[in-house]
Amino acid sequence: MGSGKIDEVKGRVKEAAGVITGDSQLKREGKADQSAGKAKQAVEKVQEKAEKAIDRAKDALK
Repeated sequence: MGSGKIDEVKGRVKEAAGVITGDSQLKREGKADQSAGKAKQAVEKVQEKAEKAIDRAKDALK
């Protein structure tokens, strides 16, 4: 599991804890962590695609 997914899951747990305890700050932090996790996942996906494209280009030049 990538770090982005881990952050997203942590955010969900934080948000749920905020809802259960009535802590609006914790709930907001959880939502922010989820957003950050999703952004990291998007960056990781782009990075993977770029690495694959570079590998294909290297293979084509051999």
